[in-house]
Amino acid sequence: PADAIRLAHDGRLVDLRLVSIADAEARGIEAVRQDRATYDLPPGDPRAASLTRAVVFGAPDVALMDLPQLTEDQPAHRPLVAAHAVPWPGEMAVFRSPSTDGFELLTTFGSRARIGALVLDFYAGPTSRFDLGNALVVDLLTGTLESVTDLTLFGGANALAIESAPGTWEMVQAGAAELLAPGRYRLTRLLRGQRGSEGAIRNPAPAGARVVMLDTALASLPIAEADLGIPWNWRIGPASRPVSDETYVAQTFAPAGVGLRPFSVAHVEQPWRRPRTPGDLTIQWTRRSRALAADNWGGLEVPLAEELEAYEVEVLDGATVKRVLSTATTSAVYTSAQQTADWGAPLGPGDTLDIRIFQLSALVGRSAPKTVTLIL
Repeated sequence: PADAIRLAHDGRLVDLRLVSIADAEARGIEAVRQDRATYDLPPGDPRAASLTRAVVFGAPDVALMDLPQLTEDQPAHRPLVAAHAVPWPGEMAVFRSPSTDGFELLTTFGSRARIGALVLDFYAGPTSRFDLGNALVVDLLTGTLESVTDLTLFGGANALAIESAPGTWEMVQAGAAELLAPGRYRLTRLLRGQRGSEGAIRNPAPAGARVVMLDTALASLPIAEADLGIPWNWRIGPASRPVSDETYVAQTFAPAGVGLRPFSVAHVEQPWRRPRTPGDLTIQWTRRSRALAADNWGGLEVPLAEELEAYEVEVLDGATVKRVLSTATTSAVYTSAQQTADWGAPLGPGDTLDIRIFQLSALVGRSAPKTVTLIL
């Protein structure tokens, strides 16, 4: 029973399904007719024949960046790498060598960064407060942006780096993001020169300059402090391919340890604000700190973050350095005798003096400069 049979009868083939079989003087068979086509699925649309295509990886877009320290878990001297590729190979490998061969694997990472470019020139603007006059228009290859509250912005959100000159990056944060077209954003309510990068501001940063969003997709390169300053040859590409493969990008990059460089000083006091007569000139300023803990407004003084506190003050005559004053405090005395030796007489009311101040680091030398014209 339940077997399906095909019966030839009267020149036709009839499909039957057995219901029961009884044996007596003759075998009796009970069957029901069935049409198998009734139970078949209706025919679907014809499918075009196709062959599976192999995934082909191209060379990624790669940015090797020397930036100030962004997080506490990232050693200050280590540079960062950002990569973007479509399709994404899953994992990128970073090789390096001091020569053109003998490349050794340094690290791998698996996150695709949000990389883009400036659509329009990006002009200089104020620091230490909102830049409400400039708009930053960027094209992103992938990813999205959104507006954030001021409190979220102050917590580090919507941070990006702009390569204002080759190898020089200004860090910017944007409070407002407006989508203009797929992948194109207009960013406003800007915080410029973040984390001591005000020296990287250009007027302008040209259209086409690279833009990299600063988030967890960036990978830290695990190098030693002894590796700083060495012009390493780097190759970055899909980890599934050998370093000699054409999908690897070759770059020369010498990490400078920007994260170890002290920030420029601030609030250089103008002598004209206090009555004075020709004589010794005291130059005073306020120290800044590269330590992330310096953002704590509850402290009485920002952390030093250097082995020793030391400064140099250059006295300028145009592009010529007339004298260098050294000090271990946030003030330096330009004596009357030194003024006479440099200018023929002590400086008096109405005179001006161009100076350049550096904080010193035992590891990387001078900080970013602070250039000021003093009005006496």
